[in-house]
Amino acid sequence: MLEIDIDRKRYADRGGSPHVALSGLNLQVGDGEFVCVVGPSGCGKSTLLNVVGGLDGDVEGRVRLDGEAPGNGVGFMFQEPRLMPWLSVLDNVLLVTGRSAAAKARAVELLVAMELGDVLQAYPGRLSGGMQRRVALARAFVIEPKLLLMDEPFVSLDVPTANRLRAMLIELWQRCRSTVLFVTHDLREALALGDRVCFLSGAPGRVVLDLAVTLPRPRAADGAAVLELQARLLAQHPGLLAGLASGNACAPGRDDG
Repeated sequence: MLEIDIDRKRYADRGGSPHVALSGLNLQVGDGEFVCVVGPSGCGKSTLLNVVGGLDGDVEGRVRLDGEAPGNGVGFMFQEPRLMPWLSVLDNVLLVTGRSAAAKARAVELLVAMELGDVLQAYPGRLSGGMQRRVALARAFVIEPKLLLMDEPFVSLDVPTANRLRAMLIELWQRCRSTVLFVTHDLREALALGDRVCFLSGAPGRVVLDLAVTLPRPRAADGAAVLELQARLLAQHPGLLAGLASGNACAPGRDDG
């Protein structure tokens, strides 16, 4: 169980004035659950991941994974692939595992499954954007993380490539059953991927709606069921993507999909 209780996260803005990014944010994510976080620009989505992942410890509150501070079992995937240009595809994945025979076999198996077997020794500069994201996805999953944090990992990709990567992500997640916290600005992506979608308010960010998504898998972001749910949700909560929710917030686990 991932337990997030953030009383306040603040920092100085570019002018030196104090800025409160998150306040009163409470969220629980069950083992193996896939939770998407959506909210308006500047609401603190990326800040939330940095706090949960231990990249930013200057916060009033606490984060616990199975009762302890998250440790080595945390994987991260960012908006950019962040591959080392001087390392091969395989060596970029081995960065997080070490170079034992078992680790190498696992990395090769995963890269082959992601249709990258022909470019194991290629350098990132030779790869397309979609292939680079696949390498980053393999690197995130190769350690079979207890917790995987994803910060808009498919942003700026063309629709077919993004859909293919989403399908690969779900296949890997269903195999490994990592707990996933996935930040996105794309509501259709969130509804297609998540067991739940948590909507944040404008800064300081807090959860204003926690929606259980019970549509059967597999789901496509441009599929009829996802589009229908999106339309129904926005009709019920017209200010949702601006960080506002009307009516009663959905409790975690409630069947609203």
